[in-house]
Amino acid sequence: MRSSLRATAVLALAFAFSTVSTAAFADKGGRGNYGQDGNEQHADTGDDGSVSVTVGGIVFDRSKNGSGKSAGAVTSATAWTPPACWYAPKYTPEQLEKYLKPIWEAGSTGYEWDATQRDRYVNGKPYKDFNKDKSGDGYWWDSYVNEDFPPGWDACDEETFWVDKGAAPPANIQNAVTPEILAELAYAEIRVPGTEVTLAPANRTKVNLPTWAWLDAAEFKPVSVTASVPVLGIEATATAEPVSLKIDPGTADAATYPASGACAIVDGRIGEPYAKGKATRTPPCGVKYLRSSGDGSYPLRATVTWKIHWTGSGGAGGDLPDGTFGATQDVVVQEIQSVNR
Repeated sequence: MRSSLRATAVLALAFAFSTVSTAAFADKGGRGNYGQDGNEQHADTGDDGSVSVTVGGIVFDRSKNGSGKSAGAVTSATAWTPPACWYAPKYTPEQLEKYLKPIWEAGSTGYEWDATQRDRYVNGKPYKDFNKDKSGDGYWWDSYVNEDFPPGWDACDEETFWVDKGAAPPANIQNAVTPEILAELAYAEIRVPGTEVTLAPANRTKVNLPTWAWLDAAEFKPVSVTASVPVLGIEATATAEPVSLKIDPGTADAATYPASGACAIVDGRIGEPYAKGKATRTPPCGVKYLRSSGDGSYPLRATVTWKIHWTGSGGAGGDLPDGTFGATQDVVVQEIQSVNR
């Protein structure tokens, strides 16, 4: 009963918030993560132009994130995914009372469930009068969900529970917010620059002619997102750094430089710009097409691998799975024309 009611409520509330909040936060760089159960999302812009977005009990600072029309989210190079749901502070005693009492009075959840809830939060089994005697000394914790509702979003179905300030959540609670959980949630907020490579010759090349490929080093610098829970005094920053570029020519009739197709980042640059006088050299990063694309083109795909690590409160930190982000661009390959005399 608890699980199904929570699922229905979260879906309904997520829809309600989405209809009024999407436009308000689109120009703030927010992703539209909406707090459930009346927790408001809002954005604050600092004097330096940085933007912090509050999502329920968590604040995301995206001021050092990637930007631009072509920026996008990294995809984990493994089967790992960020948490689909988690627990964090959500209510003061007065806020929980304000949230639950109208539900009980409406009677739509049934007498038995309402009576069980009153016993739990009012009648001392185990909490009394919403813990109002502890106002200011702790918070009611509840679940939050990833706004995309991925598999497992409804797994956090524990009853709302109390945690004193400075105390750890009950040991049996999985996905209770910690610096590591915050780092994983920040990972999901990372945006990296687009990966359209510069080619020489540009977009139109010849059969058996080495084509140089490189990325603008100025755009491929580390990006980061910081997630924090101010009421708990904890935070974590997930940082993504570019480490390599993988080129897929879009056809088997091609050779890549290097042969693996993976171009390492060297001195902050991926690949090397072509310049006059390099025509006889083998490009450190590039491709050579062995067959014409005819009347069409080949879909060259360039994918950057980003190494992601995190640091957090109390000296915590570590590595998270590498992320990838790629883009496809069309390359026309022509036969070299010869003249018969």
